Amino acid sequence: MATVTVSIDGKAYKMACDAGQEPHVEALAARFDQYVSHLRGAFGEIGDNRLLVMAAVMVMDEMQETEKRVAALEAELARAQDAAAKAERRLADGGAGTDRALAAIADRLEAVTARLAQ
Repeated sequence: MATVTVSIDGKAYKMACDAGQEPHVEALAARFDQYVSHLRGAFGEIGDNRLLVMAAVMVMDEMQETEKRVAALEAELARAQDAAAKAERRLADGGAGTDRALAAIADRLEAVTARLAQ
């Protein structure tokens, strides 16, 4: 187990981490310190505990938004993989239906083009 000293809001904190993870922990602490500094600049002296709690809530809010975006991207990826699998099955079936699908797409494109031309 390694130790690293990080600085948050001008105060040093000694932390334990896995060997080799020191630069990562230092970078995380520096990023968190940016949240704290931003809040201190915006609110001034409001108390260390309150400041740290507010920064932690900001980080959690950002993390939750990121998790939502990841979930949406994972769902989009699953839909794309499903569509790709269906396309592969159609190709494996000798392309049967490909002509119909292309004709349907062409019809839709022509309809959209006609509406745009109006």
